[in-house]
Amino acid sequence: MNIICFGPGPKFKGGIAQYNTALARALKDEGAQVTIVSWTQQYPAIIPREFVDKASRSDFLEGYDIPVKYLTNWNDPRTWGATAKAIAALKPDKVIIQWYNPTQGIPLNSIAKYLRKHTNAEILFDLHFVAAKEQSSLDARLTRMALRHGHSFIVHAYKTAEELKALFAGDEFTLTLDGARGVRARDLAPQRAILKLYHPIYTLFKPDPTFDKEAWKAKHHLRKHVFLFFGFIRKYKGLHYCIEAFAELAHQRDDVSLMIVGERFWQTVDQSKLSTKLKNAVFGTVKKLFLKKADDERDYDPLAMIAQLGLQDRTLLVDRFIPNEEVPPYFQAADTIVLFYETATPSGVESLSYNFKLPAVATRVGHFPETITDGFNGYLAEPKKLADMVRVMNASIEQPIPRENVVEATKNMSWANYAKAVLKG
Repeated sequence: MNIICFGPGPKFKGGIAQYNTALARALKDEGAQVTIVSWTQQYPAIIPREFVDKASRSDFLEGYDIPVKYLTNWNDPRTWGATAKAIAALKPDKVIIQWYNPTQGIPLNSIAKYLRKHTNAEILFDLHFVAAKEQSSLDARLTRMALRHGHSFIVHAYKTAEELKALFAGDEFTLTLDGARGVRARDLAPQRAILKLYHPIYTLFKPDPTFDKEAWKAKHHLRKHVFLFFGFIRKYKGLHYCIEAFAELAHQRDDVSLMIVGERFWQTVDQSKLSTKLKNAVFGTVKKLFLKKADDERDYDPLAMIAQLGLQDRTLLVDRFIPNEEVPPYFQAADTIVLFYETATPSGVESLSYNFKLPAVATRVGHFPETITDGFNGYLAEPKKLADMVRVMNASIEQPIPRENVVEATKNMSWANYAKAVLKG
């Protein structure tokens, strides 16, 4: 089977690029012919942020004969048609499009529309969410614009399936759980197929078998029980809740430390440069037009709470982008991953933590109740309830989750199973 994986290529930062790369590898391992077709620029040029990974030395495609074609520039409509024609020329059986930002509905509308008209390929949108975490007045319209061209959809949570049905109210969908769609989804019109899967466990990052956990903790002045917040610092991920709950826990006991490891999402470029100031001004104006003030997170700075709450000696802060090669030690030194999200679609950090057999403490939002069984492979707290967050952090110490429970809970969440389900249709 000839498959196109459309999404950010491995030169980009973030979980979607890693996801698209891992998916391409898994499909290749199952015998498919795979090509990654990528953006060159994923977003409008006015966004004041660096999206390219300039730090990592490896891109996770070593040893894989998977071509990567960087073709699509959000800001240049000429590349949209060129992308569609290049994909069509490859005569794919499936085109799997990573969907993760409503603004991409503009170019993806053009690309998906062309492919649906000029190829026999199944157009399959892999949905990381439907209702955006920061809702603008245009989001639903842009999302509908692109997704209307899909023959079928992958979702990682039932919540996403319900959001999709609500977006296309009145349309008929068939929901399958294992990839056994019976007939090709493109032949189901006017029905469209929703394939409910999961966010597979990231195996791109390998634990170091020689890692000396206690020596590493001593070097970094970490105490006995170590909690980890990892990834881009975004408001919806609830780092402010994590820090505040940890502060209360630290008042109760002396044996805990917190690692905060990740890049401030809106602090990736030099803020003193004139070009950045101009982008900030234009981008700020645009956001005010379309985004509720409460959802504008550019001034979100939870890291200031560390000093305010006197946690400097309890916190290891690494506020920068972490190259691929440097990721494993943080997960191997930790005892628990903290996922106190305000809202959640499947989390790449959660899936990454499972590869290191880390139990989680998480809020009971989004998909977390689907993947975390309270008391078995993690603990669930009520959202926005600090006392309950402190409770589950303490429970993770007093009643630690066996690592084998994490393995058991995630044994079927492999990329191999995921790829097999995608290929069945």
